Amino acid sequence: MRNSIFSIIVLAVILSGCRHEKANVLSTADVTFTKEATGYLIKKTTKDTIQLLDLEIADTEYDVQTGLMYRTSMKNNQAMLFVFEAEQELAFYMKNTQIPLDIIYLNADGAIVSFVENAKPMDETLLPSEAPAQYTLEINAGLAEKWGLDLGDVLVWE
Repeated sequence: MRNSIFSIIVLAVILSGCRHEKANVLSTADVTFTKEATGYLIKKTTKDTIQLLDLEIADTEYDVQTGLMYRTSMKNNQAMLFVFEAEQELAFYMKNTQIPLDIIYLNADGAIVSFVENAKPMDETLLPSEAPAQYTLEINAGLAEKWGLDLGDVLVWE
């Protein structure tokens, strides 16, 4: 009997020490869009404005490396503009990017030299420019087609 009581007490101590407590869950704040410039997509042939855009600028090493990673949404009038020091062959990928994008490569004059439509979220496949580019514009997937963007159309910003 004494052994039974001792066993029950030991079991109770062990079980109370092994209680399952709800783990503290760390949450991260949503990364929000910060307007830093206004951009105008302009049709090469007619010089008409295709679309007015609020631009977030990625011009530091950190901003370029992070881009639109960890974002869960972006409005259709918002875009991220990546700025590089000179024209060069560029390639982007969608690592940690949760929203599908159109990736538009622009030369030093802001003219579209190539684009990748409907880049898949979270895909690490390199998506290269087809010509040297100094800027890259990322917009929501499907907008390049919807807006009728063509090679030679221009982005100007202020």
